[in-house]
Amino acid sequence: MAIDGRKTILAAAFTSILCGPSQLSLASDNCIDDAMIVFDGSGSMAEMGFNQLNEPRIFEARKAVRSAMPQVAPYRRLGLIIYGPGPLDSCDNIDLRFGPINNAAGPIIDAVDGLMPDGDTPLTQAVALAAQTLDYENAPATVVLVTDGKETCGGSPCELAAILAADGYDTTVHVIGFKVRGDSFVWESEEQDDLFKGRTVARCLAERTGGQYVSTETVDELIAALNETLGCSLIGSRAANFG
Repeated sequence: MAIDGRKTILAAAFTSILCGPSQLSLASDNCIDDAMIVFDGSGSMAEMGFNQLNEPRIFEARKAVRSAMPQVAPYRRLGLIIYGPGPLDSCDNIDLRFGPINNAAGPIIDAVDGLMPDGDTPLTQAVALAAQTLDYENAPATVVLVTDGKETCGGSPCELAAILAADGYDTTVHVIGFKVRGDSFVWESEEQDDLFKGRTVARCLAERTGGQYVSTETVDELIAALNETLGCSLIGSRAANFG
């Protein structure tokens, strides 16, 4: 039997022990591979007072991260990228906080709790950096993007998705849209039709790499989406909606 085949069987057995045979995640075939979280820290995460946003998105996102990370971090190594705030030109502020590490719940929670949203949204470049950090051309790579929907730095998520799908060893990008609001978008592109339907332009990153796109509005929905895309158990109650 090939080495890869043995590794797959062993990983599946380990997953079964952790999760139970009837609760394997729909998010990925192997829920213990290294993964990167790409977190939206741009200025729009601080928006409030319109679009049915009673408080800044970041407040609820922090609560969700505090709840979800301790549930998934014990079973897989996680890394974190935050884009938006920083000292550089706004579209260059992509902060690789750390690559995949063991027991990452504490560092991820601390990073998001300390985040002060600011700047633009280079989400395409951030996802590309996450894939590169995972050596996506030579190893399985799982990226989970949490975003309120914008790409304001001229990147093309769909073009990146095509590259990851074509060149990746086994690359999956899951996209969690958090409180996406269509009328807050300003970026003009070929994907603009989606903007005014309250859907993130990053949706195609999931669709073209076999990942999930999950739309969330509440803390509980965001917790469920993080568990569904990163965890082994089917804790999340919301499935991907490609309709």
